[in-house]
Amino acid sequence: MKEYIIALDQGTTSSRAILFNKKGDIVNIAQKEFQQIYPKSGWVEHDPQEIWSSQMAVFTEVLTKSKTKLESIKGIGITNQRETTVVWNRRTGEPIYNAIVWQDRRTADYCAQLIKDGHLEKVQEKTGLLIDSYFSATKIKWILDHVKGARKLAERNELAFGTIDSWLIWNLTNGEKHVTDVTNASRTMLYNINDLSWDKDLLKLFDIPESLLPEVKSSSEVYGETSTELGSRPIPIAGIAGDQQAALFGQMCLKKGMAKNTYGTGCFLLMNIGNKPVKSENKLVTTIGWKIGKEVVYALEGSIFIGGAVVQWLRDELKIIKKSSDIEALATSVEDTDGVYLVPAFAGLGAPHWDPNARGTIFGISRGTTDAHIARAAIESIAYQTHDILKAMEADSNTKIKELRVDGGATQNQFLLQFQADILKSTVVKPKITETTAMGAAFLAGLAVGFWKDLEELQALWQEDKRIESNKSMKLAKNLEEWKRAVNAVIYWSNHS
Repeated sequence: MKEYIIALDQGTTSSRAILFNKKGDIVNIAQKEFQQIYPKSGWVEHDPQEIWSSQMAVFTEVLTKSKTKLESIKGIGITNQRETTVVWNRRTGEPIYNAIVWQDRRTADYCAQLIKDGHLEKVQEKTGLLIDSYFSATKIKWILDHVKGARKLAERNELAFGTIDSWLIWNLTNGEKHVTDVTNASRTMLYNINDLSWDKDLLKLFDIPESLLPEVKSSSEVYGETSTELGSRPIPIAGIAGDQQAALFGQMCLKKGMAKNTYGTGCFLLMNIGNKPVKSENKLVTTIGWKIGKEVVYALEGSIFIGGAVVQWLRDELKIIKKSSDIEALATSVEDTDGVYLVPAFAGLGAPHWDPNARGTIFGISRGTTDAHIARAAIESIAYQTHDILKAMEADSNTKIKELRVDGGATQNQFLLQFQADILKSTVVKPKITETTAMGAAFLAGLAVGFWKDLEELQALWQEDKRIESNKSMKLAKNLEEWKRAVNAVIYWSNHS
């Protein structure tokens, strides 16, 4: 009988299930989108029950499509959108409010007040994070403060909090297991990444009872089994990692100094910094990469809010291309941008600037500027933003990055990958299987149940598809100076409004 590992990849806009075989190949994929809820400007919510039902639907679909019986599934790995916050009733299993999504900004003013009151240093020291509404702590506090009767229920130990991994496992085990792993815990702004425990001082600061919180486990172990309500045979749930850490692991960035960039709607860069946390002096966050056995690996992370989304903007709003894949031909129809720089700060600037008030701007337009120059400037902006974060990572970690492993939709664009290699003066490597997030979750689960023996066996499964070397003859120092000037002008504009 053939044996498989299944990865449940619960993302921001869709739930997916991916079946992997022993060689690390994808056997089948099922995907289902779910509703995005926007109750007010800056608020983003999901229905937790819809997340659960969509995840179960794709789980069943992938088995049906590949004609696979439950007996063939040796383990389940879970990877999830991070920071998204669910609070539910332990007795009924019902959420007391919608899931508040990582993108949600409703607690931004409260976060600004915490910074003003001088809490930033303490929070960063303990959690590796900057105070921001992005993380879970202020979302939990908001639910407890705004849902009628929530605080009373919490004081009576009747409520449970979880990121999406915890919510899925609670349901998969029919309420028997309330757990998370270190990677998700490290995104809550409540978890001390130095001593690996929920932090009493931070729980007091945010007024959150500890009884709400899940038990924190490693990223690769058997947490429990699926309840028999889901099928005749229980399956071990054996791997958990937040999506970006799962991608770092799936890209086999196992050595200190190895880094990956996921080019999605935004871009997420993570760099393995070894077994000790490093405090960022450049507005990056320090996070836990994974924990296997007793070994904890830490990572530096930087987020770019607008990556591939800049191409969607050219397609949907400016309508200068019909489909996203048209961008490459248009951009390469001109030799350069003719001095045009596009700073895509549509949702503010992420790392290493963290300016929420910044807005998108195009500089250097002349009478001769065409749609091709703007298209080329848009693609280059993704590479420039990546460059800025990687340079900050090199400074924080005191480690030079030799190669950047890449995944995500925009890696189809050859021009982007070549320009990225040139601007970094470093090698860009694209793997054969770009579903690295799901692959990371599958690898973690497979290790725990002995489906794969060890890290060496996993490394042998990871294969590169393309290696893009930097073109050393490219003189790009002036371009970087002009890019920096453009970003500084955007920041000046946002601070002088």
